[in-house]
Amino acid sequence: MNLYNQEKTNEEVLEQTDQNKDSLHSLILYNDDVHNFEYVIESLIKVCRHDLEQATQCTYLVHFKGKCDVKKGSLSLLKPMKDALISRDLRATID
Repeated sequence: MNLYNQEKTNEEVLEQTDQNKDSLHSLILYNDDVHNFEYVIESLIKVCRHDLEQATQCTYLVHFKGKCDVKKGSLSLLKPMKDALISRDLRATID
């Protein structure tokens, strides 16, 4: 593959990436005054497959900022996670 073809391929990948950005959504978790840190951390580990450090950081952001973007992805990926968080009595939406 020559340099021109490589640059063309890179441009095509960037264009596809830009088009796919429109299909990326955010799973937002909101703060509440009901659940403790351990419960939220455990929920993020089980539902969103976060590791302990990521779940802890997200939980602190939710606590201090009121909400946190805990996962990005397609609607088909995020909807079951949102539903699982809601079934655990946590407040979550997809933006």
